[in-house]
Amino acid sequence: MEILLVSYIAGTENITKKYLSKMVANEIIFIPTAGNVEPYTGYIDEGIEMLESLGYKVEIVDITKFDEVYLQDKLLNAECICISGGNTFYLMQEINKKNLKKVLVNRIKEGAFYIGESAGAIIMSENIEYNQIMDDKTVAFELDDYAGLNVFDHYVLPHIGEYPFEETAQKTLNTYQDKIPLVPINNNEAILVDNNGYTVLNECKK
Repeated sequence: MEILLVSYIAGTENITKKYLSKMVANEIIFIPTAGNVEPYTGYIDEGIEMLESLGYKVEIVDITKFDEVYLQDKLLNAECICISGGNTFYLMQEINKKNLKKVLVNRIKEGAFYIGESAGAIIMSENIEYNQIMDDKTVAFELDDYAGLNVFDHYVLPHIGEYPFEETAQKTLNTYQDKIPLVPINNNEAILVDNNGYTVLNECKK
């Protein structure tokens, strides 16, 4: 298992390039669903552009636009799955509605390379409720519990010290740092998770 958890895909180009280079295929299944309820989604376009600039074919698959069978087939055959940022609670709601939790976890454990950006990183934890300070959980009115995918045994705290999340990220840190094992990262850092644990990487260290 090897996954890369980031705040901002476009801010971690060199790190992403290094780990993507291990793939045999050159296609990435890119899930932008978390951005569906966000007023600003420029970071999604920037992430796609960066991945394409590295020579990868990016297939955009919005969970809300396809049926369960199609989505499960896509994930089962993907060598790389990338889930972008946005609203964590809405993302988890849509994953649950299409019964994709199990197939996502299985593909990651089988060796598919996973990149999670912000919301896509947070859902790797056991429970996503800690992100309620940064994200509005009321937009996910069909979400009946806050269980995440439980792939990573820590809790990613993205955008620490980064505009426009300076206050909400710091408040999340202050509120939960003594309750759960948070791993704060800024927009130029990434968490590499493998079978041996995790390492925080910095984009400056190529």
